[in-house]
This record gives sequence, structure tokens and C-alpha cells, in this order.
Amino acid sequence: MSSFKSFKQLPPISLPVIFFGLAVISGTLLLHDPMSLVRRISWTDALFTTTSAVCVTGLTVVDTGQTFSRSGQTIIMVLIQIGGLGIMTFTSLAFYLVRQRVSLTDKIAIGQGLVPHSLFSLSHILKAMLLGTLFIEGGGALLLYFAAPAGSFSPFSALFHAVSAFCNAGFALQPDNLTAWRGNWPVNLIFMTLIVSGGLGFSVLLELFTLAKAWFSAKRPRPRLTWYAGIVLKTSFWLIIGGWVTIFLADFIGFHRHSPTPDAILVSLFQSVTCRTAGFNTMNIHAMTNVSLFIMVILMFIGGAPGSCAGGIKVTTFRTILSFITSELKGRTQVRAGRFAISGEAVKKALVLVIFSGLLIIAATLILSITEGGDLPHPQTRGLIFEILFEAVSAFGTVGLSTGLTPHLSMAGKWIITALMFIGRLGPLIFLASISAMRREELYQLPEEEILIG
Repeated sequence: MSSFKSFKQLPPISLPVIFFGLAVISGTLLLHDPMSLVRRISWTDALFTTTSAVCVTGLTVVDTGQTFSRSGQTIIMVLIQIGGLGIMTFTSLAFYLVRQRVSLTDKIAIGQGLVPHSLFSLSHILKAMLLGTLFIEGGGALLLYFAAPAGSFSPFSALFHAVSAFCNAGFALQPDNLTAWRGNWPVNLIFMTLIVSGGLGFSVLLELFTLAKAWFSAKRPRPRLTWYAGIVLKTSFWLIIGGWVTIFLADFIGFHRHSPTPDAILVSLFQSVTCRTAGFNTMNIHAMTNVSLFIMVILMFIGGAPGSCAGGIKVTTFRTILSFITSELKGRTQVRAGRFAISGEAVKKALVLVIFSGLLIIAATLILSITEGGDLPHPQTRGLIFEILFEAVSAFGTVGLSTGLTPHLSMAGKWIITALMFIGRLGPLIFLASISAMRREELYQLPEEEILIG
């Protein structure tokens, strides 16, 4: 009883770490069991795969379809589902079901990770979230099964890929990922719809559902999207378009890659959509141009929307930084984004989060440069530093794309990427929460002095 009371007294922000940690430990034990395997793997590979699934990253050191049995693949799918819904969702669900009531403190702590409003019906959010997720994934699985060429997806394979796509995990059961369907428009459109839906955030999806229902029912007056939803949708749209155009120009125009124009357009669009957090690929990432890879690093770093299955610093953080720079250049006293101004507190958090994330990636890249060829001269490792940076950003942003380095990582490299995936999924949230907890209001100010800048 005392242990249960002490568990209830834990700060809400620590619960995601506990549940994610337990999920990783349990998954590692299950995936290392002979029942889950076609061929044996090491404990490190089992831990790496489990962390990648729970953190919905998609980086793999072994082939998922050929290494794991149907039982192992089912375990991976369940781990992806747990990670995709987010530990904040499962934590809030546990509060709701076990206690049948949630304190205001817990509501705020949980709600900030799911919706941008402090006042909401927790039970309504949870039920809509769970039912909506099952509906979208089930619909996606049916569409994949019937829209793909005959025999492409079995019922289990269709469900596995639908869950992996909506949860932005990037796990596939084929050795070449999705390259077999690179020119298939129905299959690509289904995957892209699932990926974008999973990366928008549950609050935005609920708003879009409410708006669509009002339009079909001819309800008057018709509701408008909130300012927050508008920011997420517009920013996501322009990031996809920007990535699409750049990849198309760099890989299919500038590079003169031989491919029919419709296929080139589709492949470029798919890679722009998936590289922000999903990790699927319909073309060989290692063979892409440096320009495309560099743009993909930026998109992976940004990621998706808050409260979604996506990782990265989030589109709202990127939009805040962009608005801050614009306001500074124009000499505005407020940071404006659309019809509202962003609070000074939010701007500070965005700046600190970007700096923290950047320093973390730099540190990881430096350490990986030591473990993955630090004893070799530069001529023998030409290009490796960029591949390591790509890998580090992909792990931190829980994306799962790789230029081919992942299966060749050293033991130390695998552990570093494993830690980076875990930190990338939970780190930004915990970092910002820790900053808020440590802040104390100062009752005095020091005299100010000018300092030369630049």
C-alpha cells in the first residue's frame, strides 16, 4: 500500500520515463526470446530494436521481416502502438481508469502534451483519441490490403504497416522498405495520409473531424479552426511542399536521375512527407544527392506537431523561431504569428529547446565520430561525418531514415543511438518541464551594460 501511495505521489513528468523504461525492458526480454526469432540476435540488437519501436523511430540493425517470427513482429507492432499513442496518453488513461478522477495538476501536466488548451474533458479526449487511432489504423490497413497489387500485403502485413505508418515508426517487413511500390500512387497516397495524420497531433485531428462533420451536416454557423491548428497545418503544408520541390530539383533535375516524371514527382513527395518523422523510403537514401540529404536533415530536426506520434523540435517551435526572427528584423515588440502574438514565455522555451537539441546532436555526432572511425585519418573516412550527423538527427527526431550506417554501427555506436532515440522521444518534454520546475521569480534586477555583438 505504501509503495502504491509513493507511486501516486510521483511528479507527473516522471511517469513517461518510468513507463517508457518498463516498455523497453519488457520488449527487450520478449524480442530476445527464441519464440520471437527466426535467427538469434544479441541482447544489444534486441534492446536497439525495442527502443526503436517504442520510440517510433524505425532505425534497425537487423532485418525485421527475416529476423523476427510472426510473434516477434506482433510484439514490435504492439510496442510501436504504445510509443505512437505516447506515454502521456497511456499515463492519463491509467489515471482515468484507476482513480476515476484526475487532479487539476495532473490534468495540466498531461494536457500540455496532448492539446494546447489547459481546460478540456480528459475522458472525452482519451476516448476520442483511442477510438480515432483504431479507426484510422484499421481503415488504413483495409485500404492497403485492397488497393495494393494482389498478394502485396497479407492481412497481418497490411495492419503492421498501417500501425507503423500512423505511428510514424517506419518499420517495414520488406528488406528494401517500400521501394517495391515507389511508382504505385494508391499505396503511396495511403501511406502519406497515415503519416501526415499521425504527425499532426491529436488535438488537430479532433478539430479537423469536428469541422468535417459540421460541413457534411450543413451546420450553421460552421466552426473555424483554432489559431493553433492553423499554425500546425500551414507550417506542415509548407514544409512538405518545400521539401518536395527541393528533393525533386536536386535528385531528378539537377542530378538527371533517369526516372519517369510521374514517378519522380511521387517519390520526391513521399520522401518529403516521410523524412519529417516517419522513416519509410521508396528510394535508396544512400544514393541521394547531398542537397536532398541536407534538406532532409533539416526536416528531420523539425519533425511533426506537439502531442502527435512525431519527434523533432516540432513545427510549432520552428514557426515560433521563424516568427521571432521576422519580428526582430522588422523591429516589432511582439512575436506575431497569424492573427495572434506568441507569448514571451513560449518564445524563450522555443529558443532554449532548439539550443538544447542542437547541442545534444553535436555531442552525439562527436562521440559517434570517435566510436565509428575516430582512429582513422580523414581521407579514409571521407563523407562519414555527414552520415553520422544524418544518423544522429534521424535518431533524435525519431525518424528512422539512414544512409546505410545503422547495420554497421559498432557496439558502442548502437548504445549511443539507442540512448539518443530514448532522449529524442522524451528529452525535449522533460527538459522544458524541468526548466519550468527550476524557475524562481527574482525580486531584484542587476544594472545593465552594453556588450559588443557580432
